Amino acid sequence: MQTTNDLAVIDSPDAAAVAMPDQQQDAAISAETLQEQPDVAERADIMDGVISETIALGDFMRSFGASMLEQVKASNPPVYQPALDQHLPVWQARRAVMASLRRRPFPAQSEAVQAVCKLLLDRGEPAAVLNAEMGSGKTMMAICAAAVLQQEHPRTLVISPPHLVYKWRREIMETVPGAKVWVLNGPDTLRKLLQVRATLGLKSRHPEFYVLGRVRMRMGFHWRPAFITRRLRDEGQTHTVACCPQCMAPLDRMDPDGPRAWLSAELAAAVLSGMRMQCTVKSCRSPLWTLIRPGTAKQSLRDLVGAAMQQLPTIGPVASKRLLDMFGESLLGSMLEDNVYEFINLMDENGDMVFSDRQARRLERSMASFEFSIGQGGYQATEFIKRYLPKNYFGLLVVDEGHEYKNEGSAQGQAMGVLASQCRKTLLLTGTLMGGYADDLFHLLWRLNPAVMVADGFKPSERGSFHGANMAFMREHGVLKEVYRETGASSHRTAKAKSLTVRTSKAPGFGPVGILRYVLPITVFLKLREIDAKALPHYEEVFEPVEMDDAQGAAYALMASTLVRILKQALALKDSTLLGVVMNVLLAWPDCCFRPETVRHPRTRALLHKQPAMFDDTTLMPKEARLVEICKQEKAAGRRVLAYTIYSGTRDTTARLRNQLEVRGFKVAVLRASVDASKREDWVADQVERGVDVVLCNPELVKTGLDLLEFPTIVFMQSGFNVYTVQQAARRSWRIGQRKSVKVYYLGYALTTQMDCLRLMGKKIAVSQSTSGDMPESGLDVLNDSQGDSLEVTLAKELLAAA
Repeated sequence: MQTTNDLAVIDSPDAAAVAMPDQQQDAAISAETLQEQPDVAERADIMDGVISETIALGDFMRSFGASMLEQVKASNPPVYQPALDQHLPVWQARRAVMASLRRRPFPAQSEAVQAVCKLLLDRGEPAAVLNAEMGSGKTMMAICAAAVLQQEHPRTLVISPPHLVYKWRREIMETVPGAKVWVLNGPDTLRKLLQVRATLGLKSRHPEFYVLGRVRMRMGFHWRPAFITRRLRDEGQTHTVACCPQCMAPLDRMDPDGPRAWLSAELAAAVLSGMRMQCTVKSCRSPLWTLIRPGTAKQSLRDLVGAAMQQLPTIGPVASKRLLDMFGESLLGSMLEDNVYEFINLMDENGDMVFSDRQARRLERSMASFEFSIGQGGYQATEFIKRYLPKNYFGLLVVDEGHEYKNEGSAQGQAMGVLASQCRKTLLLTGTLMGGYADDLFHLLWRLNPAVMVADGFKPSERGSFHGANMAFMREHGVLKEVYRETGASSHRTAKAKSLTVRTSKAPGFGPVGILRYVLPITVFLKLREIDAKALPHYEEVFEPVEMDDAQGAAYALMASTLVRILKQALALKDSTLLGVVMNVLLAWPDCCFRPETVRHPRTRALLHKQPAMFDDTTLMPKEARLVEICKQEKAAGRRVLAYTIYSGTRDTTARLRNQLEVRGFKVAVLRASVDASKREDWVADQVERGVDVVLCNPELVKTGLDLLEFPTIVFMQSGFNVYTVQQAARRSWRIGQRKSVKVYYLGYALTTQMDCLRLMGKKIAVSQSTSGDMPESGLDVLNDSQGDSLEVTLAKELLAAA
């Protein structure tokens, strides 16, 4: 028989706490112990006095926060102080540059740009972070900062998500007079980089911007394993083995301690396909791989131009063939590659426009994100910039959505680090600098300013691994949760034995020393509320519980009790395979009960519960009725509605929602994942032009890059588990340029797991905001054990506790 005792320890730079079961804490200081040990009793009296004088942290900050803030400002003065810096000539010169732009920033945006420029130029920092709230105009501020820095260095490199590349180009050309924008996002990226290399040594007369898609920057060449086969005799037997093509030595399994094991051709192909390797013979070291071209057959120019035209709206196979017959592939190809606006204004032999005004408007909108190239190139853009362009050829590197480069092993993160090392200065843009964990910053800091990390002792190992440095960084500035498990076993013949295991996991939190050392010196914060109050309308979020009808509620209660009982029985037997199934069913069924639900064990396929459909195709479910009510009142007010549903795949609810809304007189469109990310902005604009009332989609499809100003009302039919997605999707329409008040509804069925999910989502958002410049009332909230788990795990714990 074995007994276990778990002890959780929180390791933090600011506090250390030991979490013990309540009965152990009660037994720690008992009445008998107090009598036998007077010193313990004395300490208990002291603790009682301390507890009686303890006040809440929020009350403490309200009482003494002002004086503490003054002391912090005195000991750590801000780098940029507008009241003092605005009298300096350099401040006036930078203001004049921003005033010369076609679009001028708001005063708060201008101050943020001044702060960034002071960090990079006056203070000599290699990198700066602009942590600005979603919708506050990070793109505009980055362009303004680049325009100021281009007074000393005329070239700026921008790393952008692929679907935002052409938005960057449009905003640059609308803002900077005479700017030349190179888009490095298509198959002709290598050709454009070769053109750039050919102009080395020439002085640029205009500001130059190079917008590089983050996927394109890490794309490399195509290769395959390369070896020859030979017939060799070994111990009287003949073998066909793979050999190095240079020295002809046979390839083995490369295990120096094991016996010789020659590789056959099949095994060699499998072993060498994982990574590019070299011959193990020291005198050879030849590569065991070779370059290849992509396997697609080469198309004729007519086929290439025809296929390109069919990607444009209003042009299908018949129209493309008619245009090719009328104008020829050479002329159309040159237009698509060099001057797309000539293509839009094509005239026939009678002098009439080929495209109608409506076609021309749609084509012009689509052409903003269209790129055609006859040549193909797959060479890694980052590698080309590192090898063939001089260091500091680009003055400023702008990294859009910078938090997406935080992972250690991601190719995009490593490529971003290479580009940062090749540019003079780096500006990282993000709305969520941290996800709540200290190691979210570790690799970003290494890529932005490695000198600081090396100076603090966070260095990679001799083998180049960052694991040890990352753990040291977490232990010093973050929060680690160590769980000690002591197991006593009585199965030994001669003595009892105990074993102690330690499991370490990270928890949300970042210590003030780390914030002061790494974040504040290089970060500029900006919130939407700090921008001119007239620039933004009223914003409101509403959480609404929706009551299920009697039959639906009874069916849910029966299903929940049955599945939770089965789940508890499985967990008692150390079987956790049912956890995800039960959670997904209880969250999804209230919204999907218009179809039968059959719950089976994921491993044994045993039937756990079967529930028939509760609603037919015409009857509104309670949450659907509430959505229809919202859409009616918003349409009457001349407002469009954007409705989010996370069930757009296997449990698709979008088709039913569309039918329910259309039969009640609404014009509805559904945005699906099949619409390419780069074309979603054009798709939304096209739907608005057609007079749509409601757009349905999964929030994952629009969480970044889209300005949905035409939809001031947003309804979450479900929230999902991703905190970043909810925060980003909720702010799609509340941004600069919005003239109408914005209202966001969160709907959840009352007395179900959906309401628990919404409540826990609110807690997670509070922790997320505490690392983005908005501190909750108590900074110790991040040390709550429940915050250390993922949303799914926390929700599962609450479900089992409530059952």
